Amino acid sequence: MLRRRWLPEKSFPSYAYLPGRQPHPVRDPAGHSYNSEAMPLAAEASLDSDIFLWGLDLFNHGYYWEAHEAWEGLWQVADRGVPLRTLFKGLILLSAAGVKIREGKQAAAMRHAGRAAALLR
Repeated sequence: MLRRRWLPEKSFPSYAYLPGRQPHPVRDPAGHSYNSEAMPLAAEASLDSDIFLWGLDLFNHGYYWEAHEAWEGLWQVADRGVPLRTLFKGLILLSAAGVKIREGKQAAAMRHAGRAAALLR
């Protein structure tokens, strides 16, 4: 099944990062995003932003660590106490659960997924 792309003009990274298994994407010279142009920092939290949409593409195609990184900046600039900030935090936790599943850490994945579910209700 093909999943919709929100930003089809952007290329996916060459691998979905798993800590300890591949080079760190930005810190390691062999990383898939080392010395590449980063997404601009989020000026405001928005579901219409390219940063949010890029995170959706990454998540929907199994790039959980990368999606987490994309959404982190939106979460940081979102106003405290607003539902949008809670949404971003829930998506970040769901991304972290995806990483933990791939690492074979079921208990940690369930913990992150449970926290995400509580926020996304």
